[in-house]
Formats: sequence, structure tokens, C-alpha cells
Amino acid sequence: MHGHEILPLVDAALRGALIALLLLTAARLVRDRFDAPAARVGTLLLLCLTVQTFASSPSIENNGPWWWQAPLIGLSVGNSVLFWVFAQSLFDDDFALQRKHMVAWLAVVALGMLFFAVVVMPQQRELAALPLAVAIAMRWTPIVFAVLAVAAAASQWRADLVEGRRRLRVFILSMGTLYTLMTAAARLASEDGRLSAWMSGLDTALLLVIVGTIVVHLLRVVDTELLRVPSAAAAQTPAPASGSPKAVAALDAAEERLAAELQRLMTEQRAYRTEDLTIAGLAAQLKTPEYRVRRLINQRLGHRNFNAYVNGLRLDEARQALADPAQRELPVLTIALEAGFQSIGPFNRAFKAATGLTPTEYRRQKLADS
Repeated sequence: MHGHEILPLVDAALRGALIALLLLTAARLVRDRFDAPAARVGTLLLLCLTVQTFASSPSIENNGPWWWQAPLIGLSVGNSVLFWVFAQSLFDDDFALQRKHMVAWLAVVALGMLFFAVVVMPQQRELAALPLAVAIAMRWTPIVFAVLAVAAAASQWRADLVEGRRRLRVFILSMGTLYTLMTAAARLASEDGRLSAWMSGLDTALLLVIVGTIVVHLLRVVDTELLRVPSAAAAQTPAPASGSPKAVAALDAAEERLAAELQRLMTEQRAYRTEDLTIAGLAAQLKTPEYRVRRLINQRLGHRNFNAYVNGLRLDEARQALADPAQRELPVLTIALEAGFQSIGPFNRAFKAATGLTPTEYRRQKLADS
């Protein structure tokens, strides 16, 4: 076979493998993890990536009628928005799907459809200004949302206590950026925004690698630590130790000592009051490697984010002070600052999110009951 005959077969094989992987993963997420926000967003992304894989096939792009290619192209362009939302849902434990996310997705889908219809339909060619504006917007929109997705993956990386998720952040930051910039550059270099045959095959192969790696992380076990379930029952359980009984006993004893020292540091010395406290700083005070502190707070105490863990301790102190009749005259700002918050704004927001009440309302209610 000649090269031009082999390329379509390789492309078809890669697309078939990718579509099968995407659909199987979507089915698994729906079956086992659909209660997790990242699983719901991820399922929609996987289905739309399936559409993209089908629609970007050279045979479909070159021979399909415009009237049914347009919605497929629109959904493909909208995947940049879904990837951004997926990154937020995966890496932000406080993420909640909002109307603005759906509006952004639908707007970009409509933009992709408009671009395709304007470029392809001959009767629209005379609208010279519109194709140029739409083409510029469509070709640069994926880059904008790629930057937003990278920012979501990079956000609070140091504070993330879930080790598997920390590694996945690095992968998405590197491969996700490479893929988006590569495909965007290829489409920007094309007059009509389409990929060449060889570039289309490379696009599919790279997407297969990225999706396959993420799937391995997401579905390594059914109750994966990556997919947060919005429930108090979703707390982490310690992973079983492996090795000889003596080694396990030694590890358990060391962990008990570290847990006791952390408890003393937080309850007696109130280390959480330290301004800009980090895991590295806490590990230095405990004189232990940083990874052990991460593992202890995550697997033993059930916290997924270091900042949330520290703020939880600060809020506990603030609640006790606000409910204390002896401190009824103490200003709320003073209580917030003494607990470790740097300003009243973040304190009020965190307090309202944790209790459903403002600090003043909480104090009034508790003191009225006392």
C-alpha cells in the first residue's frame, strides 16, 4: 500500500479506538459516579468529544452536507468551554455548575455553527465582514478557554491534598495546553479552519493519549478520590498499608506520633492562626517531609484541600468566640483577625458558606439561646 492509502486506514482505526474509549468511559461514569459534579460535566464532555472525533474525520469534513455538519462543528468548538468547566469541577471541591457555564457553552456552540454556515454557504459569501469577524472569534475562542482551563488546573495546586489529582493537574497543564495550542495553530494556518489529513490523524492520536491517561486516573477504582461526591459521607478513608507486619506497625506508630504532634500544634499552639500558613511551613514546624503531612491530613483527617482544612479550624475558633457571652462586646473583625483571617471579607464569605448565617446573625442566635 502507498502512504496515501495507509493514512486513511490509520486515521479510521485511531478514531474508532477513541470513540469506543469515550463512549465506554461515559457509560462507566453514568453508571458508577454520576453523583459527582465532575462526572456529570465529564460525561457531557466525553459525548461531545465523540461528536468531534466523528465530525473532524476528513471524509466527513470533505463530503458531508453543510446542514448537518454545522451542528457537529458547533459542538466540537464548544468542547473548549466544556474542558474549562470540567477542569473547574475536577480541581475545585466547592465547584457548582451555574447558568453562566451553560450560557458560555451554548454561545460558543452557536458561534461554531455560524462560522461553518457562513464559510460554507455560497449565498452568504457576500457578507465579507461577518465571516472575518466570526472566523477570528471562532479560531481564538478555544485558546481563550484553554488558558482558563490551565488556570483552573494550576489554581491551588500547592494546597491540593489528593496526590492523584495533583499529578493529573500537571498532566492537564502540559498535555492539555500542547494539544489546544497545536490544533489552534493548525486551524489558524488553514484558510477555512480545517485540518489537513495528516494533521487530523495526529490530532486524533494526541487526543487518544490525553483521554486515555485521564481515564486511567478517573477509573482506576470505582470510588476514585478524584471524583468528589457532595456529601458528608464522602470523607476519605485511610488506604490500607502494605508490607510486612513489623513495617506496617512501624508506619502506624510513626503516623500516630505525627497525628498527635499535628493535633498539639493546632489545638495548643493554634498554628492555623499563622498568616499565609502553607503545607511546607507546617511540615517544617513538624520536622517531617511535606508528603507525609499531605497524606496525614488527606487520608486520616479526610480533607482534600489544605486551605479548606486551615480555614475550618479558624472558623471553629470564630464560632466558639461568637457564641461566648463573655465576648459579646468583642467586634466581629477582631474575632476574625485573631482566628487567622486577614480581612473581614473572606471571613464573612467563608462563615456564611459554612453556617448559612452571617457572623452577626450567628452570634445573635447563639447568645439568645444561652
